[in-house]
Amino acid sequence: MYIVLMYDIMMDKDGPKVQRNTFKICKRYLTHIQKSVFEGNLTEVNLMKLKKELNEYIRDHKDSFIIFKSRDEKWLTKEFLGVKDDKTSNFF
Repeated sequence: MYIVLMYDIMMDKDGPKVQRNTFKICKRYLTHIQKSVFEGNLTEVNLMKLKKELNEYIRDHKDSFIIFKSRDEKWLTKEFLGVKDDKTSNFF
């Protein structure tokens, strides 16, 4: 399945550590697109692994994660405004 994941981490005293670990985990599974946005194809098993790893760092009362799922990237239309980043070129 095709995944787009984005997150917001509250930058309190523990925020930088949560941010670093979250970024590293997401980068292992998905392609980094912009600041806190990742995308890519994952199996259901890998999505479960990703969420399990992220749950170790997500602070339910402070941080926000959104995962958009599609059965295939061809069902997703992208529109760029401003600079088109080359990192997404392998997803067209």
